[in-house]
Amino acid sequence: MRFAVYLPNCMHVAAITQPWEHELTGLEIAGVAKRAEQLGYSMVFLPEHFLTPRGHLELSGNHYFDATTAQAFIAGATSTIRIGSMVTILPLHNPVIAAKSIATLDWFSGGRAQVTIGVGWLKEEYDVIGVPFTKRGRITDEYLAAMFELWGSDSPSFDGEFVKFNDVAFGPKPIQQPRPVVWMGGDADAVLRRAARFGDGWAPWLTKPDELPAKIDYLRSQPGFDDRPFSVFYSLAVLSIGEQHAIVEDSRAHYGQSAQQVIDTCGRLAELGVTDTWVNPPPLDDFNAYLDHMQWVAEEVIPKVG
Repeated sequence: MRFAVYLPNCMHVAAITQPWEHELTGLEIAGVAKRAEQLGYSMVFLPEHFLTPRGHLELSGNHYFDATTAQAFIAGATSTIRIGSMVTILPLHNPVIAAKSIATLDWFSGGRAQVTIGVGWLKEEYDVIGVPFTKRGRITDEYLAAMFELWGSDSPSFDGEFVKFNDVAFGPKPIQQPRPVVWMGGDADAVLRRAARFGDGWAPWLTKPDELPAKIDYLRSQPGFDDRPFSVFYSLAVLSIGEQHAIVEDSRAHYGQSAQQVIDTCGRLAELGVTDTWVNPPPLDDFNAYLDHMQWVAEEVIPKVG
């Protein structure tokens, strides 16, 4: 199993963000990524939103970044660790510009870009940006196909409902070929079908642990899945979060207090098909305690699970 780190102070979601995070600067967040790299974590990642309706502020907050811009900053502060999003809300981006931004990140980072594609859930966010919310799934599928064409073809062309280009050139290509690593985030059957067709991995959000095997089986049975290497990311942290970022009191939302409890929990997740996880910390007093927890997981858990 591989272990990732969700970078702190990249969202202010009431269910999981801790108060001390709010004071962290960009340099301190980059420092977390550098420390994760030194400790042997596989990836760091961060979320994305562009605006928050005031009715959602209490639970969702308004502290989010443009994912690719933030990933580029983190990539510049690190050398080897993968830099991921969780998630990039693809329908809210122009696909040609998104393809260029992600390829740029991959090129400058030496092939460390990773994106988790999501369709989002905030209709108001779509309305303000001018993208039809009810078409977001179709838009995502077409945008992905167009981006893959730009990344992989020497003479890219595409003729779709939402994207059209021909007689163009696109470079530099991403370092990773045929493309940067792409995961799909979400829980609906449409997400699983999209992951089977386009993805290198799947990251659920509202799925419960005992639901994972059936959903993984469904994904692998879909057209387009070809038994390629495939990741399944799952963290118990999601058990604290309900729909629209509601706070959920679930005793299973933490991995355990002792190293052996965490190791056993990771083993159970692996038996369910999970390949990547984030051991979310318990409530902590400050940033130093968070760094200590990262080091504790790296020293006491990862060598015995990974």
